[in-house]
Amino acid sequence: MCGISGFVDFRKSSSEELLRRMTDAMLHRGPDDGGHEVYDSPAAQVGFGQRRLAIMDLSPLGHQPMHFGDLIVNFNGEIYNFKEIRKELEEKGYTFTSWSDTEVILKGYHCWGMEVVQKFIGMFAIALYDKSKQKLILIRDRAGIKPLYYYWSNDVLLFGSELKALFPHPAFEKKIDVNSLALFLQYSYIPAPHSIFHNTFKLLPGHYLIIDLPSRSQELHKYWDVFDYYNQPKLDISDKEAIEHTDALLKSAYEYRMVSDVPVGIFLSGGYDSSSVAALLQTGRTEKLKTFTIGFHENEFNEAPEAKKIAEYLGTDHTEWYLTAKEAGGVLSRLPEIYDEPFADNSTVPTVLVSQLARKQVTVALSADGGDEIFGGYNKFNQAEKYTTKMPAFAQSLLSGTMSLINPEIIPYFNKQYNFTTRYEKMKLIWKSQDPITAVKYISQYITESEVESFLGHRFERYPTFFEEGDKLEHNDGVVNRLLAIDYKTFLVDNNLVKMDRATMSVSLEGREPMLDHRVIEFLARLDSKFKIRDGVNKWLLKEVVHKYIPKPLMERPKRPFIAPLMVWFREDLKEQLRYYLSETSLSKTGVFAAGPIVRLRDEYLAGKKVNYQKLWQVLMFQLWYDRWIEKL
Repeated sequence: MCGISGFVDFRKSSSEELLRRMTDAMLHRGPDDGGHEVYDSPAAQVGFGQRRLAIMDLSPLGHQPMHFGDLIVNFNGEIYNFKEIRKELEEKGYTFTSWSDTEVILKGYHCWGMEVVQKFIGMFAIALYDKSKQKLILIRDRAGIKPLYYYWSNDVLLFGSELKALFPHPAFEKKIDVNSLALFLQYSYIPAPHSIFHNTFKLLPGHYLIIDLPSRSQELHKYWDVFDYYNQPKLDISDKEAIEHTDALLKSAYEYRMVSDVPVGIFLSGGYDSSSVAALLQTGRTEKLKTFTIGFHENEFNEAPEAKKIAEYLGTDHTEWYLTAKEAGGVLSRLPEIYDEPFADNSTVPTVLVSQLARKQVTVALSADGGDEIFGGYNKFNQAEKYTTKMPAFAQSLLSGTMSLINPEIIPYFNKQYNFTTRYEKMKLIWKSQDPITAVKYISQYITESEVESFLGHRFERYPTFFEEGDKLEHNDGVVNRLLAIDYKTFLVDNNLVKMDRATMSVSLEGREPMLDHRVIEFLARLDSKFKIRDGVNKWLLKEVVHKYIPKPLMERPKRPFIAPLMVWFREDLKEQLRYYLSETSLSKTGVFAAGPIVRLRDEYLAGKKVNYQKLWQVLMFQLWYDRWIEKL
């Protein structure tokens, strides 16, 4: 695990010292070692930099950049099955000097070319320089667990694990893309491949980018797509067969994530996802696994008691920490440093703090991201189906048309309800579309497009996202699987995985995602929707697996989102920060907002009106980000 950075400079104006500054901007991702090399070619300078967090082969033999003949690799992540691939290569005559997965990547590419990627079980962002072919290849894992940004302008290509790695290079222009800002305001994250800056992109999961140095051309290739598996015919298997095979796949995936030369722990919330990880791994082990939980004094947000009960039942070595608003406020000022692109998931605070808690005892922590997206956990899936396919088309058209004629702000009683105007606008758009995937898109938006226009003071260009690609999915078993496929390529990648990667790496902790083993999703995608949501029960299949290890009465409880009680804290301990950063003076500094609507919303919220605090949180997160990365640099 580490952070990588680099450049291809066709102007040949870069230096190793500049590369060092780019790489050291991510010191937190790899405090154990660093490497920086610049290679001259007839067409360009190529720079590779890396910060290493030693997890596999702690010796200096794992140092990067690593060479093999004319091949050089820069690598962030883990190839969990590297020993099996290494054995296959040894049978072909290859020899090895280290026990690192990095060396396996190099020699695997030498043997099989880009087909080697299909052999990997893991998470990875790879930069590979093939000197003989004069090509640079950037590769991202199937699910997008490991991040990789790249910038191309003015005859310079820059890349890095985080945006902050690009900032030190003088060729990088920090020009805010207002259309990407609009996406952020809607979703609380910026969907790939877009980023907050012009000419700057996220490499899509399951893709690799080839840069040909002599021609200065780039080719983007897709090597894996979850849609391909959802589009396959559904498997004709029994409940028992589905449960047993899922159990075996999860067990294999979870055990692979225990491969490490340093201590490993588990984030445990007490819900089905994290409990499955703890249960399947602790069962049959004599040593106690370390589990970690964050709790809140506000009961409606607190999962810690349930997590403690699960830990006691399984017999793990459990640690918990109850947060206060003061501790949350301390993290608030650090969020822009950690999330160097505007990001406003409302569970960033506890995620950073549970990472901090775990790092005191372990260097690797297993999370359970992906459970809701692959097993069908979110209520939005039920809602999208209910609002569209389970309602007659003529009724949807009638409702949408009628709602277009009425201003929701003048409707008595309802206009006083929580977030009513926004919810009214969403339902109007959902019924107008009559499409469940479009319904999930609107349900996922905290701020509607019309509200974004008022916040910005002008119209914006609507960038395409995977929410608009529902027509690429087969209609072969209802709607749930199609909704899961879209969520896998949007919310999972650019919200949940970003949140976990930056939070864990901010304290030099390697976060692993065992549920996102590609073998698991490739199987689940071919199961009928009834295995995900059955008779109103979400995550039916996963629950059946977990009940084999943990009694059902111990697991059955209302689902609580893992979020900080910001709604409470903003009206108390964090009120002054909200007032300052969402003031007309602060908002005007950025040059991107029309301050009036935002200030009015802030004042209504602080006056106790039923305003969705998430809207203010998103603007606040942008303001804090702007203050750190634009105003102060």
